[in-house]
Amino acid sequence: QVQLVESGGGLVQPGGSLTLSCTASGLILDDYDIGWFRQVPGKDREGVSCISQGGANTHYTDSVAGRFTISGDNVKNTVFLQMNNLKPEDTAVYYCATQCALKSGTTYYSMYPGPEREYWGQGTQVTVSL
Repeated sequence: QVQLVESGGGLVQPGGSLTLSCTASGLILDDYDIGWFRQVPGKDREGVSCISQGGANTHYTDSVAGRFTISGDNVKNTVFLQMNNLKPEDTAVYYCATQCALKSGTTYYSMYPGPEREYWGQGTQVTVSL
């Protein structure tokens, strides 16, 4: 059974840092493009960052570029999202998934593996507040 599990969310003050983890069982993350997404109630889900299959390429949406870093650890079968200089507008539920969909500048990055290979985690809450 395939499962993606996010962890590492929590409450942090503006300017603080968190590292989210996305750990997989039942599949090898390095065989997929992996994306981090976030969603605020009442708003559309937003693609935040992606790492390509094999880890050669990373992408970030403009609002997090320079503050967030995506990386993978093949031994742990985990993808991380290091988030620095967090802002209140980063508050959301963060999800990882076996797909990529985000806009960076004028470029839209998208990779959809097909319904048979589409997997999502359950999400982890990130709250940035005083």
